Amino acid sequence: MILQEDFIIKNGVKIPKLGLGTWQIPNGEEAYNSVKWALEAGYRHIDTAMAYGNEESVGKAIKDSGIAREEIFVTTKLPAEKKGHDIAHDCFKKSLEALGLDYIDLYLIHAPWPWDQMGIDCTEGNIESWKAFEEIYDSGKVKAIGISNFEPKHIEPILDMCKYVPMVNQIRFHIGDRQEEVVDYCNKKDILITAYSPLATGRILANKEIVDMAAKYKVTEAQLCIRYCLQKDMVVIPKSTKKERIISNTKVDFVIDDEDMRVLDMM
Repeated sequence: MILQEDFIIKNGVKIPKLGLGTWQIPNGEEAYNSVKWALEAGYRHIDTAMAYGNEESVGKAIKDSGIAREEIFVTTKLPAEKKGHDIAHDCFKKSLEALGLDYIDLYLIHAPWPWDQMGIDCTEGNIESWKAFEEIYDSGKVKAIGISNFEPKHIEPILDMCKYVPMVNQIRFHIGDRQEEVVDYCNKKDILITAYSPLATGRILANKEIVDMAAKYKVTEAQLCIRYCLQKDMVVIPKSTKKERIISNTKVDFVIDDEDMRVLDMM
């Protein structure tokens, strides 16, 4: 079963292949219930971020689940606009406190630039943030460190100075938007890819080719899209606040044949 399958990050840490994304889920009952239902359904990987504003509810649901902490993989992120050594340390401490955890499994730089200034050069700030990440990693407070939304041009300056190569790059990835250059680069550097928005926030679910292929495999369109990413050897973190969809998104223990994967690749 997919919920019992892991990838191995380059430092030997196991990361569940399927996780629950919590982007755009507000703090409070909605975030709490989403995580609660996911854990009850067998998910053991929860992805959040300081920028989502829901770390408190995510952490409470994890604590209330009664599941041993070491069985749950928790990812959170340094806000995209927070660049620098000291501020990275400070934000990490605040995330730990908000989540109510003793450690975090994966900590990511959320983006190479602030979301309202996409494309600006923040190389120096990213390098200083990465130095803090390495110190946090050495402290044992985080099990793995990485980046998100980084392209090769953003990664190279970190590789030129780093003690630890980023272990994960979380990127937007779905049928029709595969960011092949980023994926190929990360594969060569042994940087594991996590695919967020595997359903393109729902935009591709009505595509006729996807609808027809899902019917062929007797699965939902969402299940087909999630399975596609899994067969690309990526961690996948679909987001939902609906209990039935959270459960349905785990029913991906089927295989898309090579010919159909090629068809999806061409879309």
